[in-house]
Amino acid sequence: MIDADLDRTGTVPFENAAWRLLSDGLEHRDTGYFIEADLLGRRRDDGLWDWPMHLAEKRWCAPRLFREAFLAALDAFGVARDAALARSFVAGFGALAGQGRTATSTEFVALGEVFARKPSARRPAMPVTGPAARRGLDPAGLRVPAGA
Repeated sequence: MIDADLDRTGTVPFENAAWRLLSDGLEHRDTGYFIEADLLGRRRDDGLWDWPMHLAEKRWCAPRLFREAFLAALDAFGVARDAALARSFVAGFGALAGQGRTATSTEFVALGEVFARKPSARRPAMPVTGPAARRGLDPAGLRVPAGA
């Protein structure tokens, strides 16, 4: 457990580029977002851990840095981990590693990126045919430039 005097001495038991562990919880360094120590283990009705799911919605939250800090906070405050914790990070932030990365990668791949449509080469325009073409219009009713 963290000694309550750590804040007064200026010693921070854990910090990374985005988060710092304080005697009473976990704080985001830039935004001041704070998770109280007694709420770290909070769960949703479906059994998933609340904080990985909730912070996945925050654009400012870097998954790798949050995961590192959150795990340090759980250890520091004596909150036991379980299998639902890993599922919570995957459901919220996506999978570790993924397409084009090694299995040992520490980077998260958002599920939206995994399932996003790959940009494809632009398809050639379909030729304008039928009555609209004879009137100089494309199918949407717009005037077609001469020679198009």
